[in-house]
Amino acid sequence: MPHTPLPLSGIQLPLTAGPYTATVAGVGATLRELAYDGRPLILGFDADEPAPASHGQILAPWPNRLAQGRYAFDGTQHQLPLDEREPPSALHGLVAWQTWTPQPHDDAHGVRLALDLAARPGYPFALRLLAEYHLDADSGLSARVTVINRSSRPAPFGLGAHPYLTFGGSIDRCSVQLAADHCLHPDARMLPDGKPRPAEGTPHDLRSPRQLTGTVLNHAYTGLHRDSDGLAWARLRAPEGDAVDLWADASFGWLQLYTADHFGRTGLAVEPMTCPPDAFNSGHDVIVLAPGEQRSAAWGIRVPCPPPTTRPGPPSQAGRPSGKPSPGRTIRERT
Repeated sequence: MPHTPLPLSGIQLPLTAGPYTATVAGVGATLRELAYDGRPLILGFDADEPAPASHGQILAPWPNRLAQGRYAFDGTQHQLPLDEREPPSALHGLVAWQTWTPQPHDDAHGVRLALDLAARPGYPFALRLLAEYHLDADSGLSARVTVINRSSRPAPFGLGAHPYLTFGGSIDRCSVQLAADHCLHPDARMLPDGKPRPAEGTPHDLRSPRQLTGTVLNHAYTGLHRDSDGLAWARLRAPEGDAVDLWADASFGWLQLYTADHFGRTGLAVEPMTCPPDAFNSGHDVIVLAPGEQRSAAWGIRVPCPPPTTRPGPPSQAGRPSGKPSPGRTIRERT
């Protein structure tokens, strides 16, 4: 029987709408490419390679790092495999390297993929996840992830996404703006060194545009300012006039910003997260899904229209995922 090789990133699902093009890869339901008029808006990668540095991946059932891969939930201690040995941690959840299955979808400019995440040692909970991506000629990319707890018991859960915004070349020539009041600072293990601290008056205050030259970020921001639609915005600008924005809906209380210092500062990771790093240990904003409960969260990327001289507003309704996430029980930070 003839062998037809499959790209290492899985099945490729291309999307086009007006000036936007995108490709979603089946491994991890990963946003592998996104461009506007042929200009990349995110750091992409070749179809026949695994996603480097988590480019474009969905992060679930927790984002970022979980110290030592250990946590306690409902009176039981759990140990997960370690993705990083130095410092030891379980990184970015369990779904990034899984093969997601494309689902029937009547959206000519969208795709839907599904994954059944089986219970396992360290995370003895069964989840079903749906990832939807949509392109709109005016409002760009929108993404929505839905999770359903298929277990007979409550399950701890967090969600994130991992795009790197870029214009090509070094981000040092760019500025970033994120209206947020507080941020977590990383320690030597790249884990929070304590509780969120005020950003005002610090080198990490991004409420006004900040030049990225000399700025090192690996910080989780919260206290996000939102527009009238409940969206928080991160904005990247280049001196030539290039501009790209990332929005996150109210389900995402955190945005992690990382200046990609370990591979040349060629992109700025802007990661919507429902909870901060190491949340399964701190308890901060961990979602507890009841048996059968469903939750959704949405985010997106767009070029301001018209780019870039006017202040961008929220994406048009046609480019926004529909529906609202259902309420759920949330663990706040332990005292």
